[in-house]
Amino acid sequence: MVSLLRQVWIRKKGESSELEIRDVPTCEPRAGQVKLRVDAAGVNFADIMMRRGLYPDAPALPAVPGYEVAGEVIAVGQGVDAGLVGRPVVAMCNFGGYSEEICLARELVWDRPAEIDAVTAAALPVNYLTAWQMVKVMAPIHKGDTVLVHSAAGGVGQAVIQLCKLSGAEVLGSASPSKHELLRELGLTYVFDSQATDFAAGVRAATGGHGVDLALEPRNGQWIMESYESLAKCGRLLLFGFSGAARGKSSGTLSALKTLAQVPWLKLNPIRLMNDNKSIGGVNLGRMWDQQSRTGGWMEELLVLLAAGHIAPVIDRVLPFSAAAEAHDRLENRLNVGKVILVPDTKKEPLDLQLVAEEAQLS
Repeated sequence: MVSLLRQVWIRKKGESSELEIRDVPTCEPRAGQVKLRVDAAGVNFADIMMRRGLYPDAPALPAVPGYEVAGEVIAVGQGVDAGLVGRPVVAMCNFGGYSEEICLARELVWDRPAEIDAVTAAALPVNYLTAWQMVKVMAPIHKGDTVLVHSAAGGVGQAVIQLCKLSGAEVLGSASPSKHELLRELGLTYVFDSQATDFAAGVRAATGGHGVDLALEPRNGQWIMESYESLAKCGRLLLFGFSGAARGKSSGTLSALKTLAQVPWLKLNPIRLMNDNKSIGGVNLGRMWDQQSRTGGWMEELLVLLAAGHIAPVIDRVLPFSAAAEAHDRLENRLNVGKVILVPDTKKEPLDLQLVAEEAQLS
């Protein structure tokens, strides 16, 4: 008898209603692979873009979304230490994470500290590696620096805030107005509406006319120029997303083209960058799959910080696979504060999902 497992599939491009549960044959690890029982899977904006048909690196639909998981090793392939079986782990996957089980290359899997639960661990890889690449590698921050992060209440934004605090940097940010009070409680010195397209003057006023040393922009399009104008001399602008193209039911090729059309292609040319003494860079973790030895080192450092309590992913919601559409809608409508996590429906009882979310936020 064939053993089956449950996965969340995107049937075709469209709304969250295109997500469905399917029963498929279980995988078996090939040489160099490990097989995981998935206890929690992170939900990311890349999954939304994939469903909308806006993510160029995604597999052809129908397909299983999901970039990160946490769980336990239940089998290993040839050439992999059998002693890994039974270990709690956290892992990255090039999509396919919304699954009760998954087979992955050994180098994509890291030991999870025993004191770190699967929900917390599954919130770590994508958001914190993206934040680490930005504020530790691409544009290292230092004590006394000022950092502007947009979508500050989201998973990457929360990771940036925590890493900035560890470095002694001051953080300013944007989010929808309903999240401003929370962000101020987290220590942000200036918060404005994430839909504002004329925020540079306010940022400069909040920094005594100086501007910020680093601006992190996930929306692209019309917001790029304002973020650039928010920079101080020697300031750096990092672009790390294209979320401006995904705005609910109006999302699609037209919205993507509109966002691209609003990019200041000609204004931000090499001559201007030299004259302004500013720089622009980009981050796309999904294009770092050939850099596993490097990103793996970052992940190990993050796990040390997590185990020591120096960073703590903020969990917005923990939902079962059967509520994957709700999870997607929450991200796409910018309702989340922190990370949305999916768990297999088999975990729903006796697990109190909301209690897990609340405990993760308090830890």
